[in-house]
Amino acid sequence: MVSNVSANNAEVLVEERLLNALFTGSVLQHRELLDMLEDVDVRGMRQKTLLHVAVRLGKVEWVEELLERGADPIKTDENQENALSAAAEMARQFPEDTDRLQVLKLVTSAHRRDQAMMRRLEASSSDSTDQGTPVDRPDCDSASLRLGEEMKCMVRQLSSSYKELNRQMRGRDTLLRCLGDAVTSIAEEVTSIKSGLEGENVVRPPLSDQARTRQECVDAMLRRTQIVYGHGWEFMRRLYERLYDEDECTACTLKYLCGDDRVTVLVDCVSKFVMRLKRSFVDLDGSEWDGSSRSSFCDLETDTVYLGAKVSSDNGENQVAARLVRCLSQLVLKFAFCYGGRPYEPGSERELEWMRALHKVEKKQEKGGNLHFWFSVALGKSTLGAKVCLLAAAVPAIIAWDGSAEGRAVLQEQAPLLLLLYCLHVQPTLLADARGSS
Repeated sequence: MVSNVSANNAEVLVEERLLNALFTGSVLQHRELLDMLEDVDVRGMRQKTLLHVAVRLGKVEWVEELLERGADPIKTDENQENALSAAAEMARQFPEDTDRLQVLKLVTSAHRRDQAMMRRLEASSSDSTDQGTPVDRPDCDSASLRLGEEMKCMVRQLSSSYKELNRQMRGRDTLLRCLGDAVTSIAEEVTSIKSGLEGENVVRPPLSDQARTRQECVDAMLRRTQIVYGHGWEFMRRLYERLYDEDECTACTLKYLCGDDRVTVLVDCVSKFVMRLKRSFVDLDGSEWDGSSRSSFCDLETDTVYLGAKVSSDNGENQVAARLVRCLSQLVLKFAFCYGGRPYEPGSERELEWMRALHKVEKKQEKGGNLHFWFSVALGKSTLGAKVCLLAAAVPAIIAWDGSAEGRAVLQEQAPLLLLLYCLHVQPTLLADARGSS
């Protein structure tokens, strides 16, 4: 009895590690974990299999590996959704995402393979019945063995064809991207020549290009988002669009992160708290928190944002957007400056400027000044690094909370030096890095 419990616990541990790997890691690094699974269709939260999660995340290599290991594309979760229908939905929501389209092709191909095998089995079973019962046929065992070997051969052939199809599709996608880049380049040159002939000194990009850039950024952030509880894809799209449009301080965060595959956003659209996503966590200053008391959290170790996104009378859409951008900003500060979320190099002149900004906000608090909620949260931390990181992240959070005009007015009144440092140091760094990676 004890050994059974131990085995079950081991299976659960392997499953949890694989789920974490799906969000952040490569399948090549975790094949040994997959080998430890007795059932590749083991179910996790909400009865979802690993294939469900991989399809939702658009992880092509994971989907390919799981299907080759026999994952069932039509096994349903508690919402009666299977991997095949999930892949179709993701391809519909992100028609320009080649990874999503690739996942749909892989899952569809695997489903057709399974259907073909079932038809072959049914036909073989029907032939066996027509020729007599097992009792009437002494060679039943040898026939079964031949059928088994035939099935294995068929699986190997289908798997080989499947891999070849996969390679061809990837090659085709690469050619299409190259062709698209070439067409775009030629179009830009034609526009430039035309403008020169007309005597124009400056060629301004059409509005449609700006809209396309915005759409690509929002879609990229949605690809890094996983709605674990509830249905809120349109809501999350609206949040990202809101942050992109609100102010350059909020937009630069998305522009920087949309080109970085490390970030993962896990969302609970049914609750305003993150308890079901993460029961407990350790904050920047080392303090421990319960997930039932927090609506958002940024895990800088795993580059994961946890968000309780339920909108209610005391938790408006602007507040959810503020919590989201505050967490994303912490990741941005970590990625762009590489000093644990602090926007300066220790011992540099820039550090002295941020220390002055911090001390000015602290003095205002000591004098009984009316500070914004996000400033109070930052100053409540017990370490200097946590205070500075969260003060910097408070700038886009306050703008998202109160709106561009009112938010900037609040920042100008309560922390003018902090706003100046963010606009003159943080924002240009993010935009320069975003353009460099695009």
